[in-house]
Amino acid sequence: MSAGVTLFGAPYSVYVRAVRMALAAKRVAYDLEPIDIFSPDENLDAYRKLHPFGRIPALRHGDFVLYETAAINRYIDEAFTGTALQPAKPQDRARMVQIMAMTDSYGYRPLVWDIYVERVSHARDGEPVDEERIASALPKARTYLTALDGLKYETPFLVSATAGLADFHVAPVFGYFLEAPEGRLMLQEFPRLAGWWETVAATPEWNNAIAP
Repeated sequence: MSAGVTLFGAPYSVYVRAVRMALAAKRVAYDLEPIDIFSPDENLDAYRKLHPFGRIPALRHGDFVLYETAAINRYIDEAFTGTALQPAKPQDRARMVQIMAMTDSYGYRPLVWDIYVERVSHARDGEPVDEERIASALPKARTYLTALDGLKYETPFLVSATAGLADFHVAPVFGYFLEAPEGRLMLQEFPRLAGWWETVAATPEWNNAIAP
């Protein structure tokens, strides 16, 4: 049981995984309350009192309720003791925020929805695969990886020597993207990012995030 911390969302969600990584890094015990917004059987009426837009995740810490992944993870870092998950220097912290926002705006949809979902999820479920959608997403994915590679510091993780919020935001997107053969092939063009992925995928935070 948690000490008053509840995370609402589905374990498969990219953004739920990002929050689980932060909670694991800060060693915060929590309860995971399953909310599957894509299930036709899920009644979201009660959940919308926590998150009026009906998206996931949301976090409740005592009487405090928060939604939006970036806000949740910054709160986790600042509200709980443990290793800092954000850089101390303003420029490095700004770079962290830039990478997180860039991933939301330009990485998440092409890498996850347009490539992973079409190539892996739909094929696994016996649904038609939209090859045109995949083909259209590949240049967008390459642009995102090129930008991310240009922003990555010469450190084991994206903006620091230790894993932090930028890594936690990006890793779940990569986790799905690299299940697609197109993703694995494209990553070979970016050896620095391939090295980063190998490093972050070996962390206990990532193993916690992908646990059922």
